[in-house]
Amino acid sequence: MALIKSFEELQCWKVGRELRVEISKAIKTFPEHEKFELVSQMRRASRSVTNNIAEGFGRYHYQEFIRFCRISRGSLTELSDHLTIAWDETYISKNQHDNLRAKVER
Repeated sequence: MALIKSFEELQCWKVGRELRVEISKAIKTFPEHEKFELVSQMRRASRSVTNNIAEGFGRYHYQEFIRFCRISRGSLTELSDHLTIAWDETYISKNQHDNLRAKVER
């Protein structure tokens, strides 16, 4: 098994990055009045996913990495709820909601 030298080689970080990009595209279509509310929360939660994976990897200790992965998982759960809110408010379609939620679960 090859030694992983960078967090960017981790599959979980790569998938989180894809999700972050998709969220960034989706929130650009939200109404202006959500700019400092739901849009900001979704942006921060999606960034937190990859940020915590990267920070945990940089700690060079297995237990600390696990702790940061748990924080990242919490951000994914938060993002799932934000996606449901966006769908409830009709900012995204059912199809968008389902596709983004599937990426969160991945």
